[in-house]
This record gives sequence, C-alpha cells and structure tokens, in this order.
Amino acid sequence: MFSLQRLLGKEDKFFDLLEASAQESRTSVQALIRFMQNPDQLKTLDEFILSRRKEKKINDEISHALCTTFVTALEREDIEALSISLYKIPKTVEKIAERILIAPHLFKGLDMTRQVRLLEKATDTVVTMIRELRRGVNMESIRSCNEQLQVVEGEADKLILELLKDLYSGQHDAVKVVFLKDIFELIEKVFDRCRDAGNVINHVVLKNS
Repeated sequence: MFSLQRLLGKEDKFFDLLEASAQESRTSVQALIRFMQNPDQLKTLDEFILSRRKEKKINDEISHALCTTFVTALEREDIEALSISLYKIPKTVEKIAERILIAPHLFKGLDMTRQVRLLEKATDTVVTMIRELRRGVNMESIRSCNEQLQVVEGEADKLILELLKDLYSGQHDAVKVVFLKDIFELIEKVFDRCRDAGNVINHVVLKNS
C-alpha cells in the first residue's frame, strides 16, 4: 500500500491533473465514435481540436507543477512519461479524424465499430488506473488493470490484421489501400499510447509498493 499524494507532497494537484488528462483522452475517443457514425453528414474537427487543446493545457500545467514542486520518493520522469503518453492520445485521435475528413469517400462502408469500442475500453481502463492510484491501492489491483489493457491491445491487433488481410486481397484501389493503411496505423498508435500509460502506472506501483 502507498499514497501517491504523500509521495508527491502536493495534495491532490497531480492526481487532479492526471485524471483530467486521462478523461480528456477518453473524451477524444468518444468523439471519434460519434465522428464515424452517419458518414454522409457534414463533419468538423472542432471536438478533436478542443480536446487536444485541453490536453495540452493540462500537460503544460503538469510540467509547470513539476518545476515548482519538490518531488520526494516518486521520480519526476514517471509523472512526465505518464503525462506525455496521455497527451498523445487525443493528438493521435485528432489525426485519425483529420484523415477521414480529407477523403470520406475512401472510408465510407468500412465498419470500425469494434476497434473504436476497444479504444474506449482502453481509455476507460487508464482512467480507472489513475483513480486507483489516488486511493493508494495495492499492486494486484493495478496489475489486473494493466493486464486488461494488454488483452484489449491483443484483441485490437487481431482485428487490425483481419482488416489488413482484406485490404491486401487485391480487391481494393491502390489509393484506398494507402489511405486505410494510414488510418489503421494511427489507431494502433492510440492503443500503444494507452499501453504506455498503463505500463508507467504499473512501474510506479512496483517501485513504491
């Protein structure tokens, strides 16, 4: 058992910022789900830009707090690594929406429901892990959440492989192949960022349990 609040010596400030950052990551994924629905409707990037800007502001606040706060047992690098991983989630999600908006006709007809639902599950898990840290939980709880993230990532990899198999079947236009491959790789990066965040949290617990 340990208290990240005690280690940081800054009451709830870092917890509040990290949790807000994780929630913003989840918000961006939820916006992507809405974005991919009703493909014939006019879309904008407003939700994604707002989410990314909020995330950037939170990231800057964390950086400033680390510069002005004496951190004792918890290494600064852990907070910075977690903050950076979280910041990259809405930033990458925005890129996915941006690509789709450039050529919506190439995306039309593609069902990515399972992939984005897994993304939502991954960001939900990251939010849960940060909330668990606030409570000062034991290692087993965080490890269980981290293992869940690994399972989600594994399921997502299988789904992407299925999509790639169809993409390289020779039935699709070359431009569409390049376009969709880019989308798939960006989605994979979002899962990677969630995994990175989970690994940082797990690492913090291992060092301080």
